[in-house]
Amino acid sequence: MQTVRDVTRQLMRELGLTTVFGNPGTTEIAFLTDWPDDFRYVLGLQESVVVAMADGYAHATRSPVLVNLHSAGGLGHGLGHVFTAFRNRTPLIVLAGQQMRTLLPDDPFLGATDAVDFPKPYVKWSCEPARAQDVPAALARAFHIASQAPQGPVFLSVPVDDWDEPYEGTVPQRPRIPGFAPDPRTLQDLAAALNGSTRPGIVAGPAIDEDAAVEDLIALAEQLNAGVWAAGVSPRCSFPEDHRLFRGFLHPERRATAEALREHDVVLVLGAPAFTYHVYRGESDVALPPLFLVSDNDQELARARAGAGIRATMKLAITALNDLVHHVDRTPPPRLTRPPRPAETSPISAGLVYSTVAELLPDNAVVVEETPSHRTLLHDHLPISATDTGFLTTASGALGYGLPAAIGVAMGKPDRKVVAVLGDGSSMYSIQGLWTAARERVPVTFVILDNTQYSAVRTLGAAAGGRNIPGVDLGDLDFVALATGMGCEATTVSRPDELKAALSLALQDERPHLVHVLVDPNPPAMY
Repeated sequence: MQTVRDVTRQLMRELGLTTVFGNPGTTEIAFLTDWPDDFRYVLGLQESVVVAMADGYAHATRSPVLVNLHSAGGLGHGLGHVFTAFRNRTPLIVLAGQQMRTLLPDDPFLGATDAVDFPKPYVKWSCEPARAQDVPAALARAFHIASQAPQGPVFLSVPVDDWDEPYEGTVPQRPRIPGFAPDPRTLQDLAAALNGSTRPGIVAGPAIDEDAAVEDLIALAEQLNAGVWAAGVSPRCSFPEDHRLFRGFLHPERRATAEALREHDVVLVLGAPAFTYHVYRGESDVALPPLFLVSDNDQELARARAGAGIRATMKLAITALNDLVHHVDRTPPPRLTRPPRPAETSPISAGLVYSTVAELLPDNAVVVEETPSHRTLLHDHLPISATDTGFLTTASGALGYGLPAAIGVAMGKPDRKVVAVLGDGSSMYSIQGLWTAARERVPVTFVILDNTQYSAVRTLGAAAGGRNIPGVDLGDLDFVALATGMGCEATTVSRPDELKAALSLALQDERPHLVHVLVDPNPPAMY
């Protein structure tokens, strides 16, 4: 007789869920016992690290991933990056153990009280099956919800004694649910507005790269001779930043956004909210131009303050629009001017690090980033040109994402070089991910920019009028010792003349290699 575990594992094979990221506990033993030889279990040393690794892997493979966490406390550790997965639109299936059903009425040790509610509201769906026999069907439903646009994490809580229960029958496999096309009438209105425009603009959001529609967007922008802006706080690159039509990055502040877009008479916002803001400096006295919003997310469309909304997934929307717009010989927008390469002075500037990485970066490499206080310098000196998951960061602001996410990306894209550029503060949230990198022998180059502080807190705090803010000073972190202690190669760079050689060596290494760079502790303003 088959068990619930047997049927679930066969379903996992059919759904492509045989690489599992996890950090197990005793309530997961029944799920893990007699682990199949054709499955891969990627162990992380803390649950938030595990979730972020799986997040990177899911984006790299463009497919849902199963994450195995411990009951209650383990899930609690991982919730910071479940929140990130929700903001990053990551198709994760988070599977946590639960105490055995016979003990649940007694509020047992390791029991999860109200398990289904614990990860809400940052999951698309949450379930603890009513019966053991419902577990495989719940997993099938979780897969389809996680992978249906807009993608996102889902949660399953499974009591430990469910796995050994007998199971009769099978769970029918169904194909992934495809995207959906835009309303034809509204799309015609959009095409007419773009065809009649003299200065059209496009704001490109993360859903474009997620739906593998970057090349379609390039074709649309070139037909229209439209300037393309990167959406504010976007976790992905959806338009090559070295393209002649790239206009730069929208700042997450109302007045700056309106000022940037005032050069256009029509703006098409694709796969992004209109708009995401981080700071408030008053309402703008510059009106936004007429907007059209295309999104697969009904909530983003509903909460937009202005503009006509079109609900569709990106690939279908952009290809349909390409058939409706005309090539117009408009004067193209001015090409974005980048600042010169920073001088090789001491202390090393973050801009020099980014410029050197850009100089050495192999073609089609992936950059995973988490340097909040240096983001402006990254935009200036490290343009992303790869059009297939060439860039990944956190859309949530929850720290500790970049280091483990880079490991997941490298595992999902073993044919591409992965470079993680990280701050000292953010990397310490997940430094134990280096152990998994060494264990799995993933050749990630980790570049840590050490300015000895939580500089983003200090900078934004001062801009908001804060004074004498405690808890922002770091320093005395020996990243070389931390990395080598977990099995990675590592070196420290303190002089600009050491930088290029150290990065070149790390990029050529077939093992994980960390470069610890001591940078100027006084970065420029973030926005």
